[in-house]
This record gives sequence, C-alpha cells and structure tokens, in this order.
Amino acid sequence: MKIALMDSGIGLLAAAAMTRRLRPDADLVLSSDPDGMPWGPRTPEDLTARALSVARAAAAHRPDALVVACNTASVHALPALRAALEPAIPVIGTVPAIKPAAAGGGRVAIWATPATTGSPYQHGLIRDFATGARVTEVPCPGLADAVERADAEAVARTVAAAAALTPADVTDVVLGCTHYELVEEAIRAALAERTGGTRLTFHGSARPVALQALRRAGAEPAPELPATGRLTVLSSGRPGRLPEAALTYAEGRLLAAGEYAPVAG
Repeated sequence: MKIALMDSGIGLLAAAAMTRRLRPDADLVLSSDPDGMPWGPRTPEDLTARALSVARAAAAHRPDALVVACNTASVHALPALRAALEPAIPVIGTVPAIKPAAAGGGRVAIWATPATTGSPYQHGLIRDFATGARVTEVPCPGLADAVERADAEAVARTVAAAAALTPADVTDVVLGCTHYELVEEAIRAALAERTGGTRLTFHGSARPVALQALRRAGAEPAPELPATGRLTVLSSGRPGRLPEAALTYAEGRLLAAGEYAPVAG
C-alpha cells in the first residue's frame, strides 16, 4: 500500500507521521513545492496550478490515496485535484476540526492563518458546525512561516501573540493550519499560562485525515505491523530529501527512518 501527501512545505509532516504510526508498513510519498511556497499569498488560480503540479508528481508514483495536507489548498484547489485524479486516486482534503471542537459546548478558539481567519470558508464551517457555540477566531500571522523555517524564537514570539488573543476561558482549541500541529506543545504551554492551567482539548487534523486516507485506500489501521514502509520525497516534482528543518520535529525524524536515497529520472 502507498499513501501520498502533498503541501507547499512541511505542513504535511503531522499527517504523514500519523499515517506511519497507524500503518508502519505503508510506503509514503511526500510531495511539496519549495520552488513555489508559500501558497497562501497566491491567487486561487495560481495556487491551484501549483497544487495540480505537485499532485501530478505524486500521482506518477501510483499511490492508493492522496492527502491534500494543507488547509489553504483544500479550500481553493480540492475540486480541481479531484477532477484531475479521481476516481483512479482518491483525494482527501483537510478541514479544520471545528465540528468536534464545538460538539462539547465549550468555548472554542480557532487558530488559523490570517488568510483563513475571517474567510467565507471558515465562516461557513462555523455556521454549519458550531451554531450556538462560543467561537473566537484567532489569526496567527507568521506562525506557519516560523514553523516552516524551524525558527524557535519566531515560533515562540508568534505563539505568544496568538495566545494573547485567545480567551482565558477557552476549553477547545482548533489547530486550523497543518503546520501548527508540529508545535502543539509550544501552543499548549503558552495557553496553559494564559488560562491558568485549565485543561484544554486540542483538535488537529492529522489523525482523522490519516484514518480517512487508509479507509479510501481499502486498509485498516494496524500499528503492530513491522516498520517496512519506505519514504519517497518529491521537491517541486524532483526527487528530493526531507529538508533539514523537518528533522527538528519529532514527526520528521520518525519519517526519516524510512527515507531512502532518491533516484533521478
């Protein structure tokens, strides 16, 4: 079995590592776009073109499913990706976990990029799945870029700024950008100080997306299987390696254990 994941950068690491944990025998293809990142400032048309190129590079490796491990690409490019690849390759998008976060009836904070915060897309999710809930949208300017660079000082600064905008009585936190899951512990620590140690529930997308990818590929979780899965890395369509920044995160180091030398051509 082979699962592909795509993103502009290393935001795909969380979902890829979760897939590896759930199915250690699965081969993974990570397709990113260092030549074109970041995707957020691009027009929807330009972003869709970049995403299609990255997806087609992954599709050439004939995966059993493709995960669009990027909230922005899922918003703008998912219909085009599905039109291009399905039904041959199931395409799974990434949606912020607003519905489960609001289900408990607590105070919800949605951490997302400035482009997503306040967007019609996010407002639609709140309207459809969080009616009656107390929801605060928290913009996190610079956080995804800081995570991408593995810049610990910038991560700490941007996390602190977002924590200051988060209500002190928050109970549930939605991580509305795949990059944020890589620094969840830093976010937890900042919010623990903000809320006086109140226990918070975090809602990310990595596990639901990984489970959906396995289901669409016709497989079940089997974490007890031997870790025989290999890792293929594509950089803007070219054979590549995990970037150094990826190896600063536990998810990247887990995946690197299955990485093998790329073959050009």
